[in-house]
Amino acid sequence: MAILEHTLGILLHPDSEWKAIRNERHSFMQVFFSHVPFLALIPTLAAYYGVTQVGWTIGSGDPVKLTSASAMSLCAITYVALLAGVFILGEFINWMAKTYGVADSEEKRHYEGTALAVYVTTPVFLVGIFSLYPDMWLNAIATIAAGAYAVYLVYEGIPILMNIPKERAFMYATSVVTVGLVLMVVVRVGSVLVWGMGMGPVYVD
Repeated sequence: MAILEHTLGILLHPDSEWKAIRNERHSFMQVFFSHVPFLALIPTLAAYYGVTQVGWTIGSGDPVKLTSASAMSLCAITYVALLAGVFILGEFINWMAKTYGVADSEEKRHYEGTALAVYVTTPVFLVGIFSLYPDMWLNAIATIAAGAYAVYLVYEGIPILMNIPKERAFMYATSVVTVGLVLMVVVRVGSVLVWGMGMGPVYVD
């Protein structure tokens, strides 16, 4: 499918796929909106089904589920947060390009920084399918594995996409990973604040 172009390739053979992505010249709208809105649906729809139809078990008790209305509002907020997170990560990558000596034009850097953010978050979006069965350990293991591969993609992709030496790319990639971790913390804190405003989960009696 053209909508998810490069998605499979970045998982199976990232080196050659990063080179193909570097040689393209798409706009921000094309690279962001052709991928992220669709990929972000995977964890949100899977989570909605998991928490409303399957539920999770605490000890030997009955499955705990959320009401449809509560799950809908929380999943909608999560969906928006996922879109915003990828966008912000891409903008940070673009902003840091000059600091690390990326010599290409502003337009080219903007595409490549956004493309990096889009494709390195792909594994995290895809493992969101495990939310269909909201078991804490299953989802934690899947998320850790996807996060580790995303970090690998950052270190593998930056020297190719930005066309800079590996020594400089290592520092660049480390900065990108740090920003990604900070964004995760911000999302967690934001979730707590939203819950405190009365939009927390409502459980089925």
